[in-house]
Amino acid sequence: MSDAPAPRRPTWSHRFEYWGTRGVVAVLRLLGWRRAGAVGGWLARLVYRPFGIRAGVTERQIAAAFPEFSPAEVRRVAAASYDSLGRTSIEAALLPGTSREAILARMERVDGWEHLEAARALGRGVILVTGHLGNWEYGAAYMAARGVPFDAIARGMANPIFEDYVTRTREQAGVMVIHDREAVRRTPRSLRDNRVVAFVADHDALGLASTFVPFFGRPAKTPRGPGVFALRFDAPMVYVIVPRQPSGRYVMHIAPVEIARTGDKEADIDAYVLRFTQMLEATVRAHPEQYFWQHRRWRRQPPDTPPHLREP
Repeated sequence: MSDAPAPRRPTWSHRFEYWGTRGVVAVLRLLGWRRAGAVGGWLARLVYRPFGIRAGVTERQIAAAFPEFSPAEVRRVAAASYDSLGRTSIEAALLPGTSREAILARMERVDGWEHLEAARALGRGVILVTGHLGNWEYGAAYMAARGVPFDAIARGMANPIFEDYVTRTREQAGVMVIHDREAVRRTPRSLRDNRVVAFVADHDALGLASTFVPFFGRPAKTPRGPGVFALRFDAPMVYVIVPRQPSGRYVMHIAPVEIARTGDKEADIDAYVLRFTQMLEATVRAHPEQYFWQHRRWRRQPPDTPPHLREP
């Protein structure tokens, strides 16, 4: 008997969300990449103010991560993070149908491409970790446009029609999707085929194997999957992040994620999780305006977490 999940029946609400999104994307496509992104940023700023959706969560987390920020600076970074999220969302929606040349042209510079090439040269596949900063969707499309065989681990969505649509848009950009419910079965195959398997590894979720590591000094529940696969298949791990530049284009940073392996499997997995979280924190400190602060990063913590380190 198949253990595949039963197909979900879409509701009228799902259909409305899907067709509404398709209509908005069709209109924005007429504006071009930069203007459409600006519209997305403007709309997202409205979500922050005046509507105030998740504004309190965003401001509290920024203030906790950067206690040196004044209230005005916290609000400025919060507004900028909404703007960045809006631009990223629209830019990702416009990727399907974008030419390979246009995708490549939007990258201003790549630092560390040699690390990816060296990892792939080992022939054991590559575990790629990134976070919700800049435009992670564009970074995947850029690698695919450069001929890198690329798989992305993606979480399931509540709306099955929209999930199918997002999967198609990613695959049209050359990014093959592995849904998280299939990751245990399909990731080993991808690594054996020397593919890059990408994890956006800075959000926890119920049901995922996770560990608690410090993120801006507070324990944050973080997925262990990247470390598990790296150790089990002796696959190299690289950290990749794609922050937006003032020009509207991007810079890609690639660096190896290295640990001193001890032979203690559980400890080494935790060491991987800690190391890539430290690398992400350093990037967030450099680009706080581009991080996805709207997600409650410290929602789940160990029960013995001291009061001053609990979720802000």
